[in-house]
Amino acid sequence: MPDKTLKILVIQGPNLNLLGQRESLIYGSETLETVHAALEKRSGPLQTSLSFFQSNHEGAIIDRIQAAKKDGVDGILINAGALTHTSIGLRDVLAGTAIPFVEVHISNVHAREEFRHHSYLSAIAAGIVVGFGTAGYDLGLEGLVRHLRRPKS
Repeated sequence: MPDKTLKILVIQGPNLNLLGQRESLIYGSETLETVHAALEKRSGPLQTSLSFFQSNHEGAIIDRIQAAKKDGVDGILINAGALTHTSIGLRDVLAGTAIPFVEVHISNVHAREEFRHHSYLSAIAAGIVVGFGTAGYDLGLEGLVRHLRRPKS
């Protein structure tokens, strides 16, 4: 019997709507739409159904994660942007909903400014992908699906 289709929510935090327009040496030239289109292509073979959400507002992201629990989302792929380093509220909602998630960063945050070295999310994430550019989204999606499909003991 084939595995069920997994519902995956892809969350993009502050300023990720500007991908392809800002700091191309750090974030590359791909747009958010291009990233999402590539994930959609990848979703079929992985038997996943993707939905996308981007906001520059912390509260809107928290509201969407709360709704994800009610919507039966199986996993979250999240690039929280700067909220990674500042938001205890975001950490609390991810912990509180207990939806497995993978944290993605386009740049290698550990090779950047000191304030980017700390993440409020990493300790509760199923996995973290850092520094592989936008390919990190594909890696994160595959890792999340493997995590969700592994046999439970």
